[in-house]
Amino acid sequence: MMDVKPLHNEQDYDWAIREVSRYFEAEPTPGTPDGDRFEVLSSLIKVYEDNHYAITQGDPVDVLQFAIESMGRSQAELAALIGRNRASEILNRVRPLTLEMIRTISKEWSIPIGALTAPYEVGRASA
Repeated sequence: MMDVKPLHNEQDYDWAIREVSRYFEAEPTPGTPDGDRFEVLSSLIKVYEDNHYAITQGDPVDVLQFAIESMGRSQAELAALIGRNRASEILNRVRPLTLEMIRTISKEWSIPIGALTAPYEVGRASA
């Protein structure tokens, strides 16, 4: 286990991924030297990922826009769930999400309810 080192950069991270992936076929027994090495490498990888690839959660509108842009969803699908005008108003921050909308979106799009319940600013429609 003495060859395990802190992960300071992408090269170190890539090295750790390669090293830990060797154990995926046959995970070592906990408490053995290989088991300890696997555990330490896994912990180092998790800390590095948490520090360098952390996902910051935006407000519910940001979450919906992320789902539309990056998860293969569309505004039309959102409109089918909650109504055409409502979808547009929500994405434009004119109307807040209701509890019923949150439950529907969460169930249909597999988005955690908590990601859709944070408070956010709602403005007025321009006249």
